[in-house]
Amino acid sequence: MPLPTPTHLASTPHEHVLLLNPNTRADLTAHLAAQLQSMGLGQGAVRLMTATPTQGVDYIASEVACVTAAAGALAAWQDHVRLHGAPKAILLACFGDPGVWALREAAGVPVMGLAEASFIEASPHGPFGVVTGGHAWRPMLERLARSVGVWGDEALCRIDTVDAAGGQLLADPERGREALLQACLHSLHGPAPVVPTRLVLGGAALGGWARDLQPRVPVPVIDSVEAGGRWLARQA
Repeated sequence: MPLPTPTHLASTPHEHVLLLNPNTRADLTAHLAAQLQSMGLGQGAVRLMTATPTQGVDYIASEVACVTAAAGALAAWQDHVRLHGAPKAILLACFGDPGVWALREAAGVPVMGLAEASFIEASPHGPFGVVTGGHAWRPMLERLARSVGVWGDEALCRIDTVDAAGGQLLADPERGREALLQACLHSLHGPAPVVPTRLVLGGAALGGWARDLQPRVPVPVIDSVEAGGRWLARQA
């Protein structure tokens, strides 16, 4: 896949950071952008721009989908650079970070995924857990945590998943929030050698839901989208 030559066109007169959604759902990209804008992203001298693949998968919840989405993310990044020039930094908006290392190699700018951003934010405070949708994510997230050195009793000590993946949870928010709440409580009270001091609610589609669950969960709940947004704000 040939890499684009960055060109800064008149349509993008200011520096910018990029929110790159690796799935093909433009509505999810808009939802994520609105959440980051509510945090103040894009309100200063550095603009917030978005990119969405035109080909790939509409939701990522399997090994095959991860590989497909990684290729779609690279293609979307290439298209973005051709049209708008290179961003200062890229937030890969998936809790699972498909293609993050390839993007780092190709883009030559800071790149972060939602999962790694959440791990970085949670890990200084002791053992933490992850709650997310889709059982297939558990081994994939464990592999990611091991690769970045945060798997173990003093870091990411457990991963709890619910049956429905993020897109299914989003389709029935009331039932989805209740399922995630029960998973959070199980993570804190279920059989385990280490009790998490924090929980990460992971999933691009679940952005904003941590605030809804927090009053009923006795430890801090980190929203993965907000963790990614805080990382992106530091780059901007």
